[in-house]
Amino acid sequence: MDSIPASIVRFVFRAIMFTGYLLVVLYPTMLLVSHYRKSGTAVGAQKADRVAVRLANQLAWLFGIRVDIRGTPVKGSVLFAANHISWLDIPVVHSGCAMGFVGKAEIDEWPVFRFIARAGGTIFHQRGCQGSAAEVMTAMEERLRQGRAVAIFPEGGIKPGTAVRVFHARMFRPAVEVGCPVQPVMVRYMRDGCRDDDFSFRPGESMFKNFVRVLSRRGVSAEVHYLPEVSAAGKPRRELAETCRAAVVDSYES
Repeated sequence: MDSIPASIVRFVFRAIMFTGYLLVVLYPTMLLVSHYRKSGTAVGAQKADRVAVRLANQLAWLFGIRVDIRGTPVKGSVLFAANHISWLDIPVVHSGCAMGFVGKAEIDEWPVFRFIARAGGTIFHQRGCQGSAAEVMTAMEERLRQGRAVAIFPEGGIKPGTAVRVFHARMFRPAVEVGCPVQPVMVRYMRDGCRDDDFSFRPGESMFKNFVRVLSRRGVSAEVHYLPEVSAAGKPRRELAETCRAAVVDSYES
């Protein structure tokens, strides 16, 4: 267990680093990404993606996370399907390659993180809204048809507990419609050679409390395993979801 004095020192140091990063690096970087995106060219999009990946690596480092990438991400049109442990999964998974995530609309209201999400090309979804769900599916299909990568957390959210929950089949529909591959991605946080299950939300813990606690903790290693791709062409969504979940669970528990 971390000692209280050490946790306080880590929090103060990282909070100062994080604040300085926001002021000196993040906002200028956002302007650069926006400039590249607005160019509307393939070269501009590639430059924006490279900057976004670099930003993701820097954010992970600021929170004491060393990202360990294993396997090779599929290039081009692909749907990445990852298990969901922490809100920091986004920069952690994004550290491996450029991809646009599907995230809840609330993220677009969070200070600071809204800009980070937009830099990565997040597709925002309003939970419980059928109209929003249809728009998200359309946006995902458009990106996949353009040869770009899209990432989903098919468990549908973060909840306390260590088990990999059910993968919702509806989130795989765009891959089936486009006929692109799906690549399962396993994420887990490790400390001293053991899985760190306390990295996620504790029961009843708010976003702010989790932010402070994570910023105060000793460093961890985030393992990101890009597993063998699965063909989505002509495959039922439920079968595709269960196949991807089985691959993630097998890797997560190994």
